[in-house]
Amino acid sequence: MKEQNGATHTWVALLSLGVAVVLLCVKFWAYAATGSQAVFGDALESIVNVVAAAFAFGVLSYAGRPADRDHPFGHGKIEFFSAVFEGGLISFAALLILWQAGITLYQGANVREIDFGLVLTVLAGLGNGALGLFLVRYGRAHRSVAIEADGHHVLSDFWTSAGVVVGLLLVRLTGLVWLDPVAAGLMAIWLLLTGWRLVRRAAGGLLDEEDPELLKALAEVLTKRMRDGVIRVHHLRAIRAGRFHHVSAHLVVPEFWTVERAHDTAEALAASVMRELPGEGDITFHTDPCERAYCRMCDLEACSVRVQPFLGLQPLTVDEAVRPDPSAHSPSAH
Repeated sequence: MKEQNGATHTWVALLSLGVAVVLLCVKFWAYAATGSQAVFGDALESIVNVVAAAFAFGVLSYAGRPADRDHPFGHGKIEFFSAVFEGGLISFAALLILWQAGITLYQGANVREIDFGLVLTVLAGLGNGALGLFLVRYGRAHRSVAIEADGHHVLSDFWTSAGVVVGLLLVRLTGLVWLDPVAAGLMAIWLLLTGWRLVRRAAGGLLDEEDPELLKALAEVLTKRMRDGVIRVHHLRAIRAGRFHHVSAHLVVPEFWTVERAHDTAEALAASVMRELPGEGDITFHTDPCERAYCRMCDLEACSVRVQPFLGLQPLTVDEAVRPDPSAHSPSAH
């Protein structure tokens, strides 16, 4: 399954690259026809699209490789490098657009054949919008940071094209050609913000920053399985590497269970949780004895060591799940 998903991701990246090349040609055609700095900035952004899509294609080919001895957790984290690279390219393109817009605003703009440029820009923008939505939705559904980042990048290109269209329409309606480089400058500021957001998110992944969405999903899935000797979970740790996630936690089980029974329960629980979580990954549970501290929330009927009556099952919160030592905060400890 992993190899099949990896191959699919690679084909999606190849589709993104092919579309980016076509739209790049359309936008430079529009720039050659109009001489508009806003159109030039949009075309420059498309160069970044092509480079980023090519980089993402290579990254996803590598990220799909299975885990090996040198990379025991797989190769998925390279997708974060792709996102950082893409965010950096967007920011660099934005600075170039700002520089060129400033020069044009100082020297004076010369815009021609606005109607033809508008048609080409609208067509290119619609193409980017459709592709960007597809990539973002696919990346989120399959937990691919590289594809989702590429989708956000393509969507940013859609919005820059929309800004170009507005700028050219204003020039056409008012005759004020200086509005063209101003529109290009505003577009560049938007691109800088987009690039920063991509880099910030990818940096968090590279540094194994806590993923609140993943932890919340784990807590919800585990809550439904807190019964029949699966008493509690704590010391939950989870990292995401592309579409893969690696999870470890301490599983509290009845203290009188044999090692074999505790092990089998932990393995069955891990498999059950993985089936419900999106994407691929692995879960490792370390089993801890209950030490009679969880009697009030343990529904195991055949218990020979119970010291307090069962009061009811309690939902597992993220704060409790990630706590290394919850004994001091358990209901039976007070």
